[in-house]
Amino acid sequence: MATPPDVFAKIRGHERVALMRAARDQGLLPYFHEVESPAMPVVQMDGAPRIMLGSNNYLGLTGDERVMAGARDALARYGTGLTGSRLLNGTTPLHLELERELAEWMGTEDAIVFSTGQQANVGTLSTLLAGGDTVVVDSGDHASLLDGALLSRAKLRAFRHNRMDKLESTLVKAAADGGGVMVVVDGIFSMEGDIAPLREIVALCQRFGARLMVDEAHAVGVLGERGAGTAELLGVEAQVDLRMGTFSKSLASCGGFVAGEADVIEFLKIQSRAFLFTASGVPAAIGAALAALRVIRSDDGRALMARVLDNARQLNRGLHALGFDVVEPFPVTNAAGMPESIITPIVPVRVGEDWKAAMLWRALWDAGVFTNVAVHPAVPPGGALLRTSVMATHDAAIIDRALDAFATVKREFEAEHGPLPGPSK
Repeated sequence: MATPPDVFAKIRGHERVALMRAARDQGLLPYFHEVESPAMPVVQMDGAPRIMLGSNNYLGLTGDERVMAGARDALARYGTGLTGSRLLNGTTPLHLELERELAEWMGTEDAIVFSTGQQANVGTLSTLLAGGDTVVVDSGDHASLLDGALLSRAKLRAFRHNRMDKLESTLVKAAADGGGVMVVVDGIFSMEGDIAPLREIVALCQRFGARLMVDEAHAVGVLGERGAGTAELLGVEAQVDLRMGTFSKSLASCGGFVAGEADVIEFLKIQSRAFLFTASGVPAAIGAALAALRVIRSDDGRALMARVLDNARQLNRGLHALGFDVVEPFPVTNAAGMPESIITPIVPVRVGEDWKAAMLWRALWDAGVFTNVAVHPAVPPGGALLRTSVMATHDAAIIDRALDAFATVKREFEAEHGPLPGPSK
């Protein structure tokens, strides 16, 4: 009997493993660094203080006493874990309160809470779609949306990022596939930092009879008068069929949710394998998310949302003035019919080559600034970038210190390695 191939053979000498080892050996590995303090504007990382420009803690609520009290109270009441799925022994009054308040916040009939945001996307798409259906995705969509689409066995069609002419032509093809069609887009794109043109997307979905799901993970707690996300900001909440969000960004915890029509949510509760066959979110996480949601829906929340957008503008325009290639302000007409120019808390600095991004990251690290490095497949090949982000709890002085570090690093980097990409025309 022949010996089968070793399933581990593919990892020996794998290109990405070799690249990671080489980067580690040269001190250029931007990943897996130890964070030794809470997610504050300045954190302790690898034994030194660094300005944190790499967190999704957009409102700074992970250190808010009300949110920490919510986690502590839930821990004291329900213990460290629920040791079972929501279906069986893992549903507490906190879960039900959170789902009710999320639905109120989103303005939908119902909501379902998953243990992680990744499970929310995978569990929803793999349940609602099936072979014979078509799912249409933006090329910039989050990986969890693509995973859910692939798991569903629906036909996957992608269109070029935020190009409505490409979405239209893709929907023409999807209509010819013969099954149901769902369009799935991010509200704020997690790497690009830009916004989906939801009014145009809604119009195309209505024209072609497609359902629409919006991943608002980076937009809830950030955009809209009440912080309900991109759909609220653009006044199309009633035309979006499903809206997803996470607790690991503005809601200062861990988990995810999907909000929409009651019948659809009920179906997910009895059919979604990612919901049925995983342990319920731990009480402390649910208590923290519920407390954070209540802060966001208060006057304090509105002040925090205004502050994070102000901080985003300061960082974005400051980097632009220094000659970095950053995303431009996104012009919108809001739900009240007023023109706005939005800069989201995600401020990517486009670099291009992977090695330049790693070296630029290291120079900033040495200057006391932490950023995230994104390379393929998180971004297109040759599209490496530094993903920076701000929190409401940054102040102008800290952002100015970070900009000073960027200025010094850029000058020294370009003197040795040549010019970095400049602002897009």
